[in-house]
Amino acid sequence: MSALPPPEWTVSPGLVDYPAALADMEARAAAIHAGTAGERIWLLEHPPLYTAGTSADPAELLDPRFPVYDAGRGGRYTYHGPGQCVGYVQLDLAQRGRDVRAYVHALEGWVIDALARLGVEARRAEGRIGIWTDDRDGREAKIGAIGVRVRRWVTLHGFSLNVAPDMTHFGGIVPCGIAEFPVTSLAELGRPADFAAVDAALADALPAFLDKIAASD
Repeated sequence: MSALPPPEWTVSPGLVDYPAALADMEARAAAIHAGTAGERIWLLEHPPLYTAGTSADPAELLDPRFPVYDAGRGGRYTYHGPGQCVGYVQLDLAQRGRDVRAYVHALEGWVIDALARLGVEARRAEGRIGIWTDDRDGREAKIGAIGVRVRRWVTLHGFSLNVAPDMTHFGGIVPCGIAEFPVTSLAELGRPADFAAVDAALADALPAFLDKIAASD
C-alpha cells in the first residue's frame, strides 16, 4: 500500500453548533468516499448538549437539561460541552486496512498516548469502551469517550477528552451507560492543560496512531 498523505488537521475556535458539525462531517465523509476530498481530523468544542448513540437507553437520560441529539454513532448517551476536546476523525479505511476493530483500538491508543504526554497515565478497560484513569481518590474514572461510525469505509465521529468541563453537566445522563464509575478531567486530576497543549499532544501522537492502522492492513 502506497503512503497516504497526512489527514488535514483542523482546529475550530469557539463553540461549534452540533447539527452544523454533523452536517459538515456527513458531507466530508461523502466527499472522501468520492475521492474529491482528503481525510480530516477536526478538533473542536460544542455548546452543552447530550448525544444519543444507536444503543442509547431512554432510561439513562436522567435530566435533559441541555438539547439532546441523535448522533448516529455507536454507543449510548454522551455529554459534550465547553472545556471538552472533541475530535472528529475522518479516515478512509478502504485505504487503511478495512479493519474497524483495529481502528477503534488504535483510536483509544492515540488518546492514551496523548494523555501520557500530558502527564496522565491512562488505559483501556476490558469490556468498556473509552479511556480510563485513576482519580485523586484512587477510583477508576473515565476521562475520554469513544464513539464511531463507519460508512462505506469512511470513519465519522471519534473521541471526546475531558480537559476542564463543568463536571456537573454529566449528571443529566448515565455516561455511556456506565453508572458504577465516575467521570474525571485533566483539571480534576490537577493537570489543567489548556487546549493548545492538548492539541499539541494529539498532534505529536498522531503518526503512531496512523501507523497502527496501517499495520493492521
